[in-house]
Amino acid sequence: MSTGVGQINRIVPGLIEKTQKNQALDPSVDKASFTDLFNNLVNSVNDLQFDAAKAQELLATGDAADLHQVMIAAEEAGIALDLLLEIRNKLVDAYKTLMQMPM
Repeated sequence: MSTGVGQINRIVPGLIEKTQKNQALDPSVDKASFTDLFNNLVNSVNDLQFDAAKAQELLATGDAADLHQVMIAAEEAGIALDLLLEIRNKLVDAYKTLMQMPM
């Protein structure tokens, strides 16, 4: 008797629903609003940008000896900013779609 991927996929939705139900019953689980989540995302991207700028400044002054870490920090900050811009673009598109809906 072999178990296929399809059988596993049929089990996963039940597990996900059970997890969501348990979180809804547990009052100790904090439920952050969308505004809080978005603010945290913006603050995280801002922190990554400042860290990358600080690493570049240290490299320029000769205090940082590892170019690889500076490049990694810069790429992380760039990717995070790209992700934030894509999320913003999707939100603006969704808002425009809602505003164009007839009442």
